[in-house]
Amino acid sequence: MKHSTENIIELKNLPVHLGVIMDGNGRWAKKRGLPRLAGHRAGMRSVKQIVNSCGEIGIRYLTLYAFSVENWLRPKAEVTGLMRILREYLLKEIDELDGKGVKIVASGRIEDLEKTALKILRDCIKRTQHNQGLVLNLALSYGGRAELTDAIKSLAQDIKSGHVSPDKIDEFVISKHLYHPEIPDPDLIIRTSGEHRLSNFLIWQSAYSEFYFTEVLWPDFDREELLQSLLEFQGRERRFGRV
Repeated sequence: MKHSTENIIELKNLPVHLGVIMDGNGRWAKKRGLPRLAGHRAGMRSVKQIVNSCGEIGIRYLTLYAFSVENWLRPKAEVTGLMRILREYLLKEIDELDGKGVKIVASGRIEDLEKTALKILRDCIKRTQHNQGLVLNLALSYGGRAELTDAIKSLAQDIKSGHVSPDKIDEFVISKHLYHPEIPDPDLIIRTSGEHRLSNFLIWQSAYSEFYFTEVLWPDFDREELLQSLLEFQGRERRFGRV
């Protein structure tokens, strides 16, 4: 099955930018009588597999919704554990990611991250900044509304300083003030675990994205599941509001 799916994927018709809402770690753990953090750790295995697969297949940009601004409201022990898992993932995987030419960037209010995790993240960003392979965009302390709020604040400063005239503001100008304006809008957004919500993820950029929803919990989402989502994407006709 795996090989047959790979054989029918059209490599010239892939999403340039793939976004993933990685959902279901907690439910995965609960089904097995394990603590929630065990589910988050299991989810890291899927992260590695999907990052590797996207790089091998030829997807240019991958944004992973790793930690939302709302996630700060979770129990302190879980938040602390998530920061520890982030540190461990980056330290463990950076050599392989760098060796494969992956460029790491981050979207969100990353200054709010735990100090050691933030330092490691910034070190990884700096180390891989000139790589030419897959761009791995980690959405950390991220929220779509927070991004728009920060963009408006930045735009207001540009208006105040005279760098932007109010009558020149259009969608392009707004997009330039987002966290990573160089990253194109996502062609496809995947959400796992059977939920059908955007959950404050890339709300400006997803205006014409295709969506793929699956019942599979994130720790069980593997290369074959990724290929299935790409195959469905390739069967859709994207009109962007046109006939």
